[in-house]
Amino acid sequence: MRLVMMGTGTFAEPTFSALLASRHQVVGLVTQPDRPTGKERGSTRQVRRGMKEIALERNIPVNQPESINTPEGVDVLKNWQPELLVVAAYGQILSKDVLATTRHGGINIHASLLPKYRGAAPIAWAIYHGEKETGVTIIKMSVFLDAGDMLAQEAMAIGPEETAGELEARLAPLGARLALQVTEQIEAGTTKGIKQDKSMATKAPKLLKEHGLIDWSRPAQDVCNHIRAMRPWPTAYTFLHEANQAPSRAIILRAWVVSSLAEASSLPAGTIIPGARLVVGVGKGQVVEIHAIQPAGKRAMTAAEFLRGHAVKPGARFGPETA
Repeated sequence: MRLVMMGTGTFAEPTFSALLASRHQVVGLVTQPDRPTGKERGSTRQVRRGMKEIALERNIPVNQPESINTPEGVDVLKNWQPELLVVAAYGQILSKDVLATTRHGGINIHASLLPKYRGAAPIAWAIYHGEKETGVTIIKMSVFLDAGDMLAQEAMAIGPEETAGELEARLAPLGARLALQVTEQIEAGTTKGIKQDKSMATKAPKLLKEHGLIDWSRPAQDVCNHIRAMRPWPTAYTFLHEANQAPSRAIILRAWVVSSLAEASSLPAGTIIPGARLVVGVGKGQVVEIHAIQPAGKRAMTAAEFLRGHAVKPGARFGPETA
């Protein structure tokens, strides 16, 4: 079959490579425009080799429109004459005109067990909410967000300390395998779609920088889940408040739940408990221990390194900048 790949970033790359290695003909790639470093990151960030570089190595035509849904974007697809669109982390909802450029429409490789976590950041929100498993669902594309019939689905356990980036790296090859499987079924006319239960749908909106702000009043496991969910982007952050000093922003890279300490129950959430470790009181009188931190203007470091160079005095706490 003549295929067009639409996608950007780490989650899409294994699928693109698998399609290129298959017996099918990839006639074009649609990917996000090149952007300055740090812009438009999240699930559609250009990382690793990059979709564009993979395509150019194979002499595959590349289109990078700001919107594929314009008449110009539709015309490019028509000129490529695809039979199927294969979409992974592309970052745009496709119009009916785009889907109509192919005989078989499009399939989307979505990194959740739909109908749960519809949206742009399903991996991060699954970790944030403490899910024990997630997976990949291949859906028949419609003009509604992640609402099409399910054509294949497979679950995968989430590791207790796994970050969103680490989980994405494990889910991406699964998505590639399922996408190739469904592509073969579509060509053979053997697909069997299953409608999603709308009542079970949950949302996974695009991550914004402000989603990284840590709420220390949440229970310990929730705080640690949040930190894991925000890596690699936008990262979880907080502000260090100390006497007679302006609040200082810090990125929290890794933290673990530890046994509750008696003194934590009587302290405001976010209070740093003095000692040899970087221990913070959180909601319900619970405690987390920070293991990796990146202070403002400095490199990432272990908590032990941070404490060697920064004496944390009683009364110091983490929290929002203005709290």
